[in-house]
Amino acid sequence: MSISDFTRPASLNRRSFLKLGTAGLTLSPSVFSASPSAQKQSKEEKGTGKSPKGTAGSQPTRFLLACMTLPYHDFPLERALTGIKAAGFDYVTWGTTHKENGGKEVPVVAPDADPQAAKEVGKRCRDLGLQPVMMFSGIYPEAANALPVLKSRILQAAAAGIPEVLTFGHTKGGNRKLWVERLKELGPIARDQGVRIVVKQHGGETGTGAACAEIIREVNDEGIKVNYDAGNVMDYLRVDPLADIQKCAEEIRSFCLKDHRVFPKDQDCAPGFGEIDHYRLLAPVAFTGRDMALSFENIFLPSIPRPTKPEGVDLLARRAREFMEIVIQGVQTRGV
Repeated sequence: MSISDFTRPASLNRRSFLKLGTAGLTLSPSVFSASPSAQKQSKEEKGTGKSPKGTAGSQPTRFLLACMTLPYHDFPLERALTGIKAAGFDYVTWGTTHKENGGKEVPVVAPDADPQAAKEVGKRCRDLGLQPVMMFSGIYPEAANALPVLKSRILQAAAAGIPEVLTFGHTKGGNRKLWVERLKELGPIARDQGVRIVVKQHGGETGTGAACAEIIREVNDEGIKVNYDAGNVMDYLRVDPLADIQKCAEEIRSFCLKDHRVFPKDQDCAPGFGEIDHYRLLAPVAFTGRDMALSFENIFLPSIPRPTKPEGVDLLARRAREFMEIVIQGVQTRGV
C-alpha cells in the first residue's frame, strides 16, 4: 500500500496500516475523578490556590485520550463524533466550527449560546458513548470582551458536564497584568461551577509552559491551570518542549497533543511523526494520581496531503490513539 493512499480513504486497508497490536490496551473510563490521595489533596487545596508539592508520586496518572473534533472541521459535527467513537475513543474535546450541510461554518456552541445548547451537545456526545472533557473558549484573555465570553463558556461547560475550558494568548504577545487580573476574577467562578480554565502556549509572551506557569502561580487559584501544547512550544518559538515542561509540570492539568518537525517540511503533525519524544514529554506528569486529558489536536501526517474523506481522518485518529496508548504504557511501567 502506498502512503499516498491516505489521501484516498476509500482504498485504505486498516490491517496493512495498524500493526501496533494494541487491542488489549485500555484506560480508565473515569473523567477527572482523582484517586483517594489526590482527592485528599484537592480538599486541602480548595480555595487556597496551592498546588501539591511535586508531580512524582506512587499513583499513575490516568491519561484520558480524547480526540478533538477539530481534525474533522471539514465535515459535520455528527460525522466527527461518530468517527471519533469508531476510532476507539471514549473521550472527546470540542473544536470550534464544522462545515454542516451546504458547507456552512457552524460553531459547535456559539460563545453567547444559552448553556442549554451546550447541554444538548453534551448529551449527543454521551449518547454515542463519548465523554466530553474540554472545549475551546474561542477568545484571548486580553481581548476586550474576554470576561463575558469566558464567563459564558464556564456556564456552558458546566451545563454540558465538561471539566475544562481552554484559552490561550495572542501570537503577538500578551498583557500579563491584565491576564492575572482577569484570571483571578474567573478562578472562583470556574470552581463554583465545577470547571477549570486551562491556559496553553500559543506564541508571544505566553508561548512557553514556563511563562504560562508564572502567570498561573501569580493567579494562585485551583480554577486556573496550565494545558501543555508541546507542538506550539516548538513551532512558534523553537523552544525545546522537553526542557520547558520541567518548568511547569506541577501546574499542568491537561495536554493538547500535536507533534512538530522542521524537515522535510516545517509543520505540525500527529504525535509520533515529529521530533518530540512523547515518552520524555509525559514522564514529568506520569505519576500524579490525577486524571489528565490528552486531547489530539493534530493527527495528520507530515508532507502527505490530508484525507479528503472522513474515513481517512478516522484511520489517522485511530493510529494516533494507539501510538499514545503504547507511550503511556511504556512511560508508566516501573523499572524500565
